Amino acid sequence: MSDTSLLERLLDGVELEWKSLGTISTLRRGRVMSKDYLAENVGDYPVYSSQTANNGMIGKIDTFDFDGEFISWTTDGANAGTVFYRTGRFSITNVCGLIKINDESILNSRYLFYWLTIEAQKHVYSGMGNPKLMSHQVEKIPVPIPCPDNPKKTLEIQIQIVRILDAFFAMTAELTAELTAELNLRNKQYNYYRDQLLSFEEGEVEWKTLGEIAEYSQSRISCTELDGSNYVGVESLLQNRAGKIDSTRTPDSGNFTQYNPGDILIGNIRPYLKKIWHADRTGGTNGDVLVVHTTDTAVNPRYLYQVLADNKFFEYNMQHAKGAKMPRGNKPKIMEYLVPIPFASNKEKSLSEQKRIVTILDKFDALTNSITEGLPREIELRQKQYEYYRDLLLSFPKPDTEVAT
Repeated sequence: MSDTSLLERLLDGVELEWKSLGTISTLRRGRVMSKDYLAENVGDYPVYSSQTANNGMIGKIDTFDFDGEFISWTTDGANAGTVFYRTGRFSITNVCGLIKINDESILNSRYLFYWLTIEAQKHVYSGMGNPKLMSHQVEKIPVPIPCPDNPKKTLEIQIQIVRILDAFFAMTAELTAELTAELNLRNKQYNYYRDQLLSFEEGEVEWKTLGEIAEYSQSRISCTELDGSNYVGVESLLQNRAGKIDSTRTPDSGNFTQYNPGDILIGNIRPYLKKIWHADRTGGTNGDVLVVHTTDTAVNPRYLYQVLADNKFFEYNMQHAKGAKMPRGNKPKIMEYLVPIPFASNKEKSLSEQKRIVTILDKFDALTNSITEGLPREIELRQKQYEYYRDLLLSFPKPDTEVAT
């Protein structure tokens, strides 16, 4: 039996009513919590913010703002429109919103969560390169309520859908965890060999600041020359994969920083300061991404990329980041970062050694990061498989009339 017929069987010809989210739930926002506040009030209750890592948790404090069953969403930034299912006692920051169902006898929280994982992204506004999904947009999101006049029947249908999706989600999560563990092992091997290859004996290396061998791009490119294949925002930089950008959001006005083949793109806003990409095409990016290119012909651009793709640089970058709410990379400090140049007094020998190091590290890079050769491809396929069945199971027929408000 196909998944589409499964949905039809679950509905069994019952009436389907669409209601705007604002009419069936209460929306709230989080509050500002600085790093100092988190450090001074350490406790047992999680605080969730806009990041996707660690399920969005940025720390734990000794108080909580919410207790129960909720759905949170990210209001702005690269993760705008990302939703999470939350239970228990917790707090959220000001870049998050919270949804509480008004009447749980007619709407299941996990059913709504699964629906919003599909629908919320469709309502994100990307004006001027700063994606947002605010409360006034969320409250307009249409929600399908099967068999609305029979609370028992509607919950039975919703719970059956939830059970199927929970099973798919659990299976996907388990397989992804196994693949992630393997990926982490390969990353440890990669970092070990990187440390070995970038460790030089005294007299074999000269340390130069990044500013001595490279500079920030000053070139500009019009939005008319950008599309999903060459516009890089922080969200697409997350992939860290050459050969495939596929930006889901592209600007429709303005000029942007241009990058060219060989340039190095670095995430410039937390929590993306650890993201880096070695460009293989010409394109553009916004202020959330720094573009660096070499100015010294004695430095192999790919070698510089491998040096900057190291945890030492990421830690340095985060240590010197500026700003409380959304810390950004410190551009002058980044240019002070020290880069090892092997056999700097002999250009030919230096470039040969840089090429040797790059060749070895690129092989590990392909195993760990490449979409065609590495484990991330397998993880992505598992996620897409889950999303495929989720979308089919929630493919309700769209309303012919305006959604009830």
